[in-house]
Amino acid sequence: MDRPGPPLRVVLIGPESTGKTWLAGELATHYAVPWSPEHAREYVESVDGPVGYADVDAIGRGQKNGEDAVIARASLRGAPLVVLDTDLLSTMVYSRHYYGECPEWIEREARARLGDLYLLHHIDVDWIPDGHQREQPQRREELFERFRAVLQDLGAGVCDVRGGWDERKHRAIDGIDRLLA
Repeated sequence: MDRPGPPLRVVLIGPESTGKTWLAGELATHYAVPWSPEHAREYVESVDGPVGYADVDAIGRGQKNGEDAVIARASLRGAPLVVLDTDLLSTMVYSRHYYGECPEWIEREARARLGDLYLLHHIDVDWIPDGHQREQPQRREELFERFRAVLQDLGAGVCDVRGGWDERKHRAIDGIDRLLA
């Protein structure tokens, strides 16, 4: 499964409560590759309260650092890919969604660091409350459309992830296998 060059970046992206973190761990195990957790989750847990636009910069920097660290680890191991539980593109979309704007450096970096494949999570699974992590179940469809539009605008490679948990995993593996072929 080794391949020359930097590892391919597979990014799980989409609205809250769609199984991204669960699937990231499953895929990392399936392919025996490293994965990077969503920094916003860690950040919100450390703040233990609501976050605001002033926090977006720190969330973005933490996300970028986590991505860079897992890519470096994968490169040292000769891994063919890394799994990213979101990336700066997600930080950009969420910032625009919640605050109507996004720091310019995040927008620039999100475009420059575009993943090789985005696993776009549909909202066809039940909402599960998670404290300050998940606050707007009624806006999941709107958020999904934002993700879909930005991925389309950037010409990103996308694999739709939908259905029950087993189907989601199967669709993701099929998409990654096509990327690796």
